[in-house]
Amino acid sequence: MSEATLTSKGQITIPADIRRTMAIGPKDRLTFTPMPDGTVVMRAKTKSLLDLKGMLKPLPGTSVSISDMSMGST
Repeated sequence: MSEATLTSKGQITIPADIRRTMAIGPKDRLTFTPMPDGTVVMRAKTKSLLDLKGMLKPLPGTSVSISDMSMGST
């Protein structure tokens, strides 16, 4: 288990083993989500929009025409 100390300015240094495990570095953004049981989940926002490509598969038999896709851009 790793520990960190909160400074008077509200800053912490994330321990090196946690930074390695989460694959985070300088300038990476983190989110903190309070849970109902009082714990807080810290997540690294390291994914780009391009990382999501191909994540969702279309339902069989569904298709969208180019003109339908363009409808929202006018």
